[in-house]
Amino acid sequence: MLTHYYESPHFIELLRKRPGGSHFDGFAQDLWDAGYALITACRHMRAAQHLLYWSRRQRIRLEDLDYIQVQSFDRHLSRCRCQSFGRSDPSLGKGARLFVEYLGSVGIVAPLVAVIEPMPSALLVAFQHWMRENRSTSDGALNNYSLAVSDLLQTLGEDPSHFDARSLRAFVLERIQKCGSSKATTMVTALRMFVRFLIAEGQCSVGLDAAIPSLAQWRLSELPRYLQPEEVERVISACHPATALGIRDRAIVLLLARLALRASDVVNLQLGDVDWANATIRVTGKGRRETHLPLSKELGDALLAYLTDVRPKVDTNILFVRSRAPLKGFASHSAISVIVAKAMRRAGVVPATRGAAHILRHSAATSMLRQGASLCDIAAVLRHQSIETTRIYAKVDFGTLELVSQPWPEMPPC
Repeated sequence: MLTHYYESPHFIELLRKRPGGSHFDGFAQDLWDAGYALITACRHMRAAQHLLYWSRRQRIRLEDLDYIQVQSFDRHLSRCRCQSFGRSDPSLGKGARLFVEYLGSVGIVAPLVAVIEPMPSALLVAFQHWMRENRSTSDGALNNYSLAVSDLLQTLGEDPSHFDARSLRAFVLERIQKCGSSKATTMVTALRMFVRFLIAEGQCSVGLDAAIPSLAQWRLSELPRYLQPEEVERVISACHPATALGIRDRAIVLLLARLALRASDVVNLQLGDVDWANATIRVTGKGRRETHLPLSKELGDALLAYLTDVRPKVDTNILFVRSRAPLKGFASHSAISVIVAKAMRRAGVVPATRGAAHILRHSAATSMLRQGASLCDIAAVLRHQSIETTRIYAKVDFGTLELVSQPWPEMPPC
C-alpha cells in the first residue's frame, strides 16, 4: 500500500525496516480507505514516522502510546529540533493521533481516549440503562440528561436515601438561575426522570419527583419560524447539481423541505432505509419509532444521482457521508444545519432564527397547511406523538383565522 504514496522502493524498504515500520502499510491503507488526498496522507505518514522516532528517543514502547503520550508529542512539535525531521509544524499532531488510533483499532495499543474522565457512577449507568429499556431514549438525549444527573450526584452525593424535597428543590432553583430556558427545561426533565427511576427501583420515597419544580411555560405562545414557498425553492436551487457537493446537499435539503425530516433523521439514514421497489423511505425518529414516508420522483432522482455519481465507495451503511476525509457519516445533526445555512446564504435567504434545518421542517408543515392538509395529516408527516404538538401550525393559517376572528372593541373588523 505504501507504493500509493512513495515512488522509491528503496525508501519503502527502509521505512518498513524501522522500529514500528511494519504497521505503516496498514496505516497507509487506512488513510486510503478514509479518502485522504495524496498530499494530506503523506503528511500524516510523516507525522507517524516522527512520532515513532520521538517515542524511541523518549524510551517509550510502541505498546505504551496513549493519549498522554500524544499530548506530550504535540508539545514536542512546537519546539522540535529533531535532526531527521527539522523544525516541525505543530499541526502534525493530527497525523500522530490518527496513527495511534489506527494502532488501537488493530489491538497494538489500548484504544485512544480523547478525554480522561472518571468512570461514571453505577447509579448513572443504571439510570441510562433504565431509560433505554423503558422509554427508548436515544443516546443523544441521554448524554444531555447525564450532565444534569452527574451534577446532582456530585452535589448531593450518591446515596439516594439522603435526597429530600428541600435539597432537590434548592439544587434545581440554584442551577436554573445560570442557564437559558431551553437548557433549564432539559435539566428539570432529566432530574424528574432520574427521581422517578429511583422511585421505581425503591431507592427513594414515592412522590419525591413532585419536589422537582416545573418551569413556567406558555404552550403555543410563539409562531413557528418558516420560509415562504419561493424562498424554499431558492434554497433548493442554491445547491448546484453540477458539482459533487451540490448533488449531495440538494438531496439533503430536499429531504428536509419535502418530507419535513429532522436533521437527526437525515444523519441516521441508512442505505437500506430507501425502498426503491415501493417508493418509500424508512425514518427512525424519536423513541426509535419507525415511519415509512413516500419517495417522490424528485426525491428519488436526487438520491439516485447522489448514490450513483457522488457518494464515495466507503465501508459504511450510512446514507450521507462527509465530502472530506475521513469519509464517514456526519458526527451530529449540527452538520446538517450548517449545510442548510450555507445554502440559505447562497440563496440570499435570511432565516429569522437559528436551526436552519428545522426551519425547513416548519416551512414544509406550513406549506401543507396552506394547501388544505388537516392538522392530523400534518401530525402524521411530522411524526408527532400528540396532535397538541401540531396545533402551533394553526396560528399561521391566516385565511381560517380571519373567518373566526372577532373585531377589537371600537375598531372596524379586519
